[in-house]
Amino acid sequence: MTYQKPSLSRLFGSRLPREARAALALERGERPVSHAVTPGGGHIVATTLALHLPDGPRLPWHLMDRAVWDEEGVTVTMTDGAVHRALLTEPGRLPETIRERVTSTIVASRHVTIDGRGGVRLVARRIPGYDTPRWEFIFDPGLDSDDPGLRAHAEQALEEVRRSLGV
Repeated sequence: MTYQKPSLSRLFGSRLPREARAALALERGERPVSHAVTPGGGHIVATTLALHLPDGPRLPWHLMDRAVWDEEGVTVTMTDGAVHRALLTEPGRLPETIRERVTSTIVASRHVTIDGRGGVRLVARRIPGYDTPRWEFIFDPGLDSDDPGLRAHAEQALEEVRRSLGV
């Protein structure tokens, strides 16, 4: 068995085609980081600020709750509960890029029990263009995020977490 040196495109991914880049609605200072091709020939593009789906939405990193990969592609769940699915022929560096970009937005994350039925995850995230992080409440499944009593407990828990972290 002989050793074959991997190609640069295999190691670092191929360049994003000019027409795919031109189709992106990039914000000032935003640049592509990695991409993958869809079965239909479109491109999913990870940029410095967001994940761009082909013929679909722009998903900012600081609004992503999670991304789950399987053999066909990725399912992205946003903090507001919206779910987006993208099929991929070859993921390339996209999984690593998504993980790194989402993780880099998180300043702090704490799960706090607020009643016997569950709790809330308190997450502080960096938002491009803002100096202070934005805190969000992610309630456990089965808890009503609109319940004023639960929201009051979550607000109190947030103040305690902010005080303990100095954030």
